[in-house]
Amino acid sequence: MSRTPNRHPFAPGLQATGMTSPPASPSGLRRLLSGEGLPEREGLPWWIAPLPTWLENVGLRLAWVVVAINLLGTAFGFWYYGFHPLPLSDPLITWQFAAEPVVMWVFVPDSPMATLFIALAFASWKLGRPNEYLAALAFFGCWKLGLWTPYVLTVFADAFLATTWGPLYAFLFVSHLAMVIEAFVLHRLFDFPTRAVAVALAWYGFNDVVDYFVPLVGDPHHTAIPLADTAVVGGTTALQLAAAGAVVLTFLATFFALATRVEKEKLRTA
Repeated sequence: MSRTPNRHPFAPGLQATGMTSPPASPSGLRRLLSGEGLPEREGLPWWIAPLPTWLENVGLRLAWVVVAINLLGTAFGFWYYGFHPLPLSDPLITWQFAAEPVVMWVFVPDSPMATLFIALAFASWKLGRPNEYLAALAFFGCWKLGLWTPYVLTVFADAFLATTWGPLYAFLFVSHLAMVIEAFVLHRLFDFPTRAVAVALAWYGFNDVVDYFVPLVGDPHHTAIPLADTAVVGGTTALQLAAAGAVVLTFLATFFALATRVEKEKLRTA
């Protein structure tokens, strides 16, 4: 007596009964690069959304990894500015934090605040509670500090290389450029409403004021550079060169955030 072999539950023979196998989902590298299940990429102009779609997809797929990396960057940044729980042989507060009035500390660690903002922005999306204010602060911070730091590392390269360990100099340069890449992923998740852009502009605009022009308490609070503010560089001062870069980048961040908002509205009303 012959026996019918057991069929796999998704065997083709079951199609006759109306049972079909579920669609195959991408796996491995293919799934990492695909946009399946992710917010769609809108048809924004290339100069607003310059990253390839696959790279945006990878960033969104690995959002929690991105959050963790940025939180580690934030911790390193606070250490860099002088908050030293380790090593135990160091004072807890040293370097630039020790030289700044406590009331102004929030305006000192610019890059660590930017990486904290973008970590919180991605986390808010993953938790299903996207926050436009965090996104705008993250975009401004990662755009501005991601470009300002390589700018001053280049303009004052001789002074930095004379005082900074070579691998650390390279790390600071590359890691800050990566912040700009992160900023250009946010358009997939957020709309940059005017009110959120206004808050980010107020924060970073005020930061520019106290960093370079009206410190309110003590001396200007910009990130320390290995030259005196009054040092002459290229016919102007080190402070003026650093300030020019910061102010221009704040304006450009405002432009790109608002342009993203406008272009999204155009697509939705077309």
